[in-house]
Amino acid sequence: MKFSDIPGQKEVIDKLICTVKEGRVSHAQLFTGSEGCGSLALAVAYAQYISCENRGEADSCGVCKSCEKYNKLIHPDFHFVFPVIKTKKFDEPVSDNFIAQWREFFNKSPYFSQNDWMNALEVGNSQGQIAVYEASEILRKLSLKSYESDFKIMVIWLPEKMHPAAANKLLKLIEEPPAKTIFLLVSNEPEKVLPTILSRCQLIKIPVFTEKDLASYLESRHKIPSEKAAELAHISNGNINRAVELATSSGGTIDQNLNWFTTIMRAAYSRKIIEVMDWAEELAAAGRENQKDFLGYALRMLRENLMLTMVKGNKNLVYLSNEESVFSSKFHSFINENNVYALTKEFNLAYSHVEANGSAKIIFLDLGLRIVKLIRQ
Repeated sequence: MKFSDIPGQKEVIDKLICTVKEGRVSHAQLFTGSEGCGSLALAVAYAQYISCENRGEADSCGVCKSCEKYNKLIHPDFHFVFPVIKTKKFDEPVSDNFIAQWREFFNKSPYFSQNDWMNALEVGNSQGQIAVYEASEILRKLSLKSYESDFKIMVIWLPEKMHPAAANKLLKLIEEPPAKTIFLLVSNEPEKVLPTILSRCQLIKIPVFTEKDLASYLESRHKIPSEKAAELAHISNGNINRAVELATSSGGTIDQNLNWFTTIMRAAYSRKIIEVMDWAEELAAAGRENQKDFLGYALRMLRENLMLTMVKGNKNLVYLSNEESVFSSKFHSFINENNVYALTKEFNLAYSHVEANGSAKIIFLDLGLRIVKLIRQ
């Protein structure tokens, strides 16, 4: 992947290129930004630029033997680590067990969320994790000499999903790696990364995409008409993952999340407890990654509806799709300063409980009943 494949982010790209030209590439870097900022794509393009045999002033050449292998994610000195799950086939799973799926998934689009990847793995009720077995595999790989490139490069996607035992096992290696070894960690939630790992990394902060860059990308890459591309870019609020999902699908995940959100809010307002119980049962069967994705979506919808209440028609400050706008036009008045903080707290608490493997039925029934209490305040 080349830097030119990434829309915008020129300032960050220029800084990354400068580190290579000046020979000051840090051995451990943490690419961090909100979901959809393109941090994973930037890390891969950076790795390709470092390894390129004929790099230019502003990008890798894209045609040398190294670039050809990077384009297929098969370079022998380029390694990936990412959250995986236990299966019947892999009781001690590591990233290499799923590398073929990862390559295919990444090459379709380098812009995706953890939930997208977990759905591709069909995780069911499991949660993705970088387990302690992965640490041993990393140590083994990086103890070998490089095959073709001057550098061995390891991209660790979502280090916040690393088991504490795995993180502790890698501390010394990240602090003092073998010569010409580079770690590129890519995180959406750096505050959840083990502090001792965080302190060993140089932070690369990635901003969200501009609406102009997103619209241009949707037009050129996905052949979206300019007016529609501008609309999708605005709705996406700088999140290229969401922009791509809106542009390339019928919005399956978004539609499902909206359906769950409208169902619980209507049932809660009408105090239809049986419907609240049915909603909790349905969500409990959806799998933990989908549950977390919904809770994140619900928090965004609370924010957007509060903004609708406060800005009184200034749609430039609101980021809702047409379907979301139709529902929110009548619903937003019920989200106000009297209940938004309590509602936000309850959704965040439910997220924490799901992540801690609590009983989904109890978590969502409890959440639904609390919404019943709060929605009319």
